[in-house]
Parts: sequence; structure tokens; C-alpha cells
Amino acid sequence: MSAQPTTVSQSVGAPLDRGVIIQRLGDCAHLPSLSSVNGVLRELLNAEQRFTAQISEVIRRDPSMATRMLRLVNSVYYGLSVPVTSIEEAVFYLGIRQVRQLAMSAPIIEDLQRLSRHNPFPWRAFWQHCIATAIMTREIAGTVQSSQDELEYVAGLLHDVGRIIMAAEFPNEFAAIWAQSKSSTEDLSDIERSVLGMDHCELGAIYLAHNRLPEAIVEAARHHTDPTQAPNHPHLVAAVQLANHLMRLHEIGDSGNPARVTEESWLQLPAWEILYPRRVEEEQALLKSSLQHSLTKLPQILEGII
Repeated sequence: MSAQPTTVSQSVGAPLDRGVIIQRLGDCAHLPSLSSVNGVLRELLNAEQRFTAQISEVIRRDPSMATRMLRLVNSVYYGLSVPVTSIEEAVFYLGIRQVRQLAMSAPIIEDLQRLSRHNPFPWRAFWQHCIATAIMTREIAGTVQSSQDELEYVAGLLHDVGRIIMAAEFPNEFAAIWAQSKSSTEDLSDIERSVLGMDHCELGAIYLAHNRLPEAIVEAARHHTDPTQAPNHPHLVAAVQLANHLMRLHEIGDSGNPARVTEESWLQLPAWEILYPRRVEEEQALLKSSLQHSLTKLPQILEGII
């Protein structure tokens, strides 16, 4: 994450043809972390009988995962008087749900960081936005339906994956888009279409489909700006939209989108009608109240993860 970015020219011509963009995406690296997370660890975390010692032993084999766990459990959020130095203790304090989320996100983040590291952009803040969106997507989705393993979390984590792919495969256009967005209030997707010829939503969806990810995750990437267009998984996509805009409203991380989100605009998102069609105002008040505690914890949690 700390690699020094190289300078990328911001000189670009006309937007690219859709066919050219899709062809370039076909040549983009396929990342193993997107199709399979550590199978042994996943089985242990999902097993009815979970043994901390077994989980800890698997985590020890992944130095990056072990480091993230210890950093998170020793963050300000947990407020422990004595630093935790053993993986077993970390698993105990974090709990299975938090360990599962780390196990899902760590390899994905690291693979995608390798794709994007040579393009100048505030990637740490961007990843904090993505992880925060993932955490809140799962919480919002859980208010209307039972959890679908880690589907909601991964859908939130990867909703903006098109930005990483754009930085990796179209670095000049990405740099020009970022430069333009810093002095604009125009929505990011509009800037991307005018410069590249395709926005990050479509770009990410095509890439995820090429990697054979579940349809629901592809739909979340493609339609998180307008879940009414999601043909098969509108509830999940709506949860991603609410979480994404909520993180932008509270400026948790940085999505890179210059368009300002206000509480009024957040409350007018089409996602509300999809998730709570009969009691929107009542559900808005209840959800805002239930999410408040999580919102106060998020910055400290993110500091511990990335």
C-alpha cells in the first residue's frame, strides 16, 4: 500500500469505443481472490463447532491476515489496556463475524492493490470507503432479510471495483478523470463517461462477470447508483446504494465522487422504496437510529483494518 506511485500522463483523446474497452478488460488480470477465499479457513468459520486453536493455526499461515487481525484488535476501538500479541486472543476478542469479514476482504484488497498501486490516487481512503460500505451494506440488508453468508459484505466491498480496474487498464483516462473531479461538483459517472466512454459501474460489472462472480455481486457493481434497474437482486443493490451514500454523507473514507451527498438526498434515494415499500418514513427513522452506533465505531475500526 505504501508503494510510491509513478506519474501518469493526463493527456487523453476522445472517449474510447465500447468494444475497445471490453477487449482491454478481457486482457486484465484475473484475480484468484475474487473466485475463492481460503477454503480451509472458510470451512472452519462456517462450521457448527468452531475451535479457536484451529482457526488461529490457519490464520498464522497468512502473515498479512495475522497482521491485520492484531492491528485491528489493538486499535483504539477495542481500548485494551494490555496489547494482544497472540492470534488466539485476537480471534477471541474479534469474534467469528469480524474474523470472517477480514478473511474475505484481505486477499481481495491485496490483489486489487497490486493492480492499482502505480496510479496516483488516495487509495487508502478509497479502501476505507469500500470496507465501510461493505460493513454497512451487511447491516442494512440484515434489517430486511436473513444474511446470505458473506454475499452482502462482498457486494459492498466490490461496488466500486471499476475504479481500480480503470486505474490499472486505463491509467491516462483515470488520471484525467481524477484531476477533473477535484475541481468539479459533477457526478463521477458523468465525468467518466465523457473521458473514458464508460463509467466505473459498467466497467466493474463487466470485469466481475469475466471473473465469474455471483450475479448479485455483478448487479451491485453495475446498478448501485440506481437499484431500480437491478433485474434480479434489487434488495441487495438497494442496501449497497444506501450504505455507499451514507459513507459519502458522513465522509468516511473517500469514494472519489465529487458530487455532494446531503441527508436530504440520502433520504430520497430510490433504495428506500425498494427495501421498505410500505413504511418508508418510519423505517428511515428506525434505520438511522440503529446505524448510529455503527457509524461512530467505523473510523476506529477502519484504522485497525487498513
